[in-house]
Amino acid sequence: MVVAKSVRRQTILETYQETFPVRTPGAIQPHGVLLAINPTSWVIEQVSQNTRQHLGHSPEQILGQPLKRIFSANQIGRLQANLAQRREGLNPLPLSLSLKGKKRYFDSLVHQTQAAIILELEPAPHKSETRFLDFHSRVSETLAQMQQVTNLPDFLHLVTDEIRNLSGFDRVMVYRFDQDSAGIVEAESKTDELPPYLGLHFPSIDIPEPARDLFKDNPLRLIPTIDYEPVPLITAPGLAAAPPLDLGRSILRQASPCHLQYLKNMGVAATMIMPLIKDGQLWGLIACHHQTPKSIFHETRTACEFLGQVMCLELSSKVNYSELKYEKQLQALLSDFIETISQADTLKTALVDPGPRLLPLVGAHGAAVCLEGQITLIGTTPDLAQVRDLLTWVTPQAEENIFYTDALAEQYPPAEGFQPIASGMLLLQISKVRDYAILWFRPEVVQTVDWAGAPQAEIEKHADGSLELSPRKSFQIWQETVHHCSLPWQACEIKIALDLRSSLVGIVLNKADELAELNVELQRSNQELDAFAYAASHDLQEPLRGIHNYASLLLKDSANVLDSAATERLETMMRLTQRMQTLIESLLHFSRLGQAELQLQTIDLNQLLEQVIQLIQVNRRDTDFEVRLPRPLPTVKGDPVLLEEVFSNLISNALKYNTQPNKWVEIGYLISQDSEYSSLSTKPSLAGQTVYYVKDNGIGIRERHLEKVFRLFKRLHGRDKYGGGTGAGLTITRKIVERHSGQIWVESAYGQGATFYFTLSL
Repeated sequence: MVVAKSVRRQTILETYQETFPVRTPGAIQPHGVLLAINPTSWVIEQVSQNTRQHLGHSPEQILGQPLKRIFSANQIGRLQANLAQRREGLNPLPLSLSLKGKKRYFDSLVHQTQAAIILELEPAPHKSETRFLDFHSRVSETLAQMQQVTNLPDFLHLVTDEIRNLSGFDRVMVYRFDQDSAGIVEAESKTDELPPYLGLHFPSIDIPEPARDLFKDNPLRLIPTIDYEPVPLITAPGLAAAPPLDLGRSILRQASPCHLQYLKNMGVAATMIMPLIKDGQLWGLIACHHQTPKSIFHETRTACEFLGQVMCLELSSKVNYSELKYEKQLQALLSDFIETISQADTLKTALVDPGPRLLPLVGAHGAAVCLEGQITLIGTTPDLAQVRDLLTWVTPQAEENIFYTDALAEQYPPAEGFQPIASGMLLLQISKVRDYAILWFRPEVVQTVDWAGAPQAEIEKHADGSLELSPRKSFQIWQETVHHCSLPWQACEIKIALDLRSSLVGIVLNKADELAELNVELQRSNQELDAFAYAASHDLQEPLRGIHNYASLLLKDSANVLDSAATERLETMMRLTQRMQTLIESLLHFSRLGQAELQLQTIDLNQLLEQVIQLIQVNRRDTDFEVRLPRPLPTVKGDPVLLEEVFSNLISNALKYNTQPNKWVEIGYLISQDSEYSSLSTKPSLAGQTVYYVKDNGIGIRERHLEKVFRLFKRLHGRDKYGGGTGAGLTITRKIVERHSGQIWVESAYGQGATFYFTLSL
């Protein structure tokens, strides 16, 4: 499986950490001496074993002694001042002492850990005091050239040339980390006889994560010769139980034996490394290699270190013009897209219609837009079921509303089934509460990568069972064909996705504010309309009854003087007033629904439905019909009188608009675990609610009439066809459902029956 690659990488990393403690190796390189000093008493508590060679005192002679045993009070004062100014590694502090009547000079670096003050001393050939004018003359011309170059590749090549000229190393490289922490040689300056590494890739295990973390703390790392014997640290008596000394920021710290073997296999005898920090992250390294042992004194190291730090500051301002052009193109697409979204009626319309414009925003071939559980697929994507499963897995993985990978199957094994179309994926979470998200997909792109040797490190097992990491021995170009990966997501594409989210959130909030204002106004208008409808319908009944009564009296008292035409007109007037009375009563009932408070109770829908069916059977003695109940209905909270009317209206209509000899009505419900639940696409905002339904085998409803059936007094047939009626039943039903914070809709195939769905959310 694809995941075996990451498992192997983790095994190698664990072996590396177990076989060598990079921060606490307990030893240093022999070209200097180290003293660990108590920060309170300034007593020497640990020293490297080579103090006699460099300082003229054995470890036993100075351990447990104050630092003034070695250096003068003036020099200690300068050390304390240097430490207080926190200038670790920028300007070495020259120190000296007398040995057998001769002056011995040192360059010192001092820094403080939680446990001790670390003082590192390297012998200097003479008293070294780097003057500003000397330092300026060495770097000023280089600084001027660095500022003039605007193109990133040219800038990197300039830096490698200048540091090589300054330091004298055989090879200087700028080594950039990609998103998988593998290294790519972006620039190189070398002697003619050396093989080129420019453009080659180095696997992430070459510089494991613990080693990379050290570079963030150290402005420079130097190994003058790889063939050295480590010098152990010795602890003062009585401190044997103290924890190992943290040498993470020590320039003399012992290097990993695996790293030294790696350099030897590479043909490197001496090395100097400087980290490149961009925006607080380790962007890359300046790596200097030499074929023979090479000492670099502090003056030169300080100049190289300074150029490296200036380079870090300049990195952000140097651009790759092709990347800049692409980023500007994405910004233009986003600007147009946001303008379209802000004018759209709904978020779905904005994102999906037309769908393809969502794809070029991040250079994708397919997308899935998820809005409150409803998923719309655009372009080339996995199928709907695969996308649902993928969303379930990836949503918890998102940090700060985004997750992306160019090797999806390595982290999500089921993706092996659709690798050709979706090896890369980018998730943007717009709203966790509303379940708004966008997934973008990229297809597999088979790539050829040039490595500096086969990128496999081996783990050797010794006879005693111990493990040792063995670096590769060849650095000849080794080509690898990479499968199961898409093109990597670029930083500008990730930024565009996050900018899109910010814009969408802003637009949605603005729309929400507008809707809130409209809802307040609509609520007020509805209340006024309900009050008006109630008053109007109530007040209309009295004159209408008067018209009906007078027409009835005329027919009774004047029948002998009225001709047949007058009698027929009076009878028509009475029928019209009766119909008008029915309509007014329906309107009055509808208006009362908006004003009366709900009488909420816990209701057993099975008992309620039994009462409804019994009443319908009494009223329709001449109609044979079957009631189907797939399973008992649940208990709900609601107004029993109103919910009885909902079921009565829906079942009566199911029987009324049915010409089948064997009529049936099915009453049931669906929950999110039911397979049919996912097919309820008409209403997307269900959010896991229980959905009730009334299904029949009647005449059905044409698709163009599915919304019209809920309009007040709207009939789809002649007034007297299918038993007549006012056309208010479904309008009243919808009003009752909405009073219960639910929604109602209908699905139908004309001639094959209809199904009314509704929810109750109280």
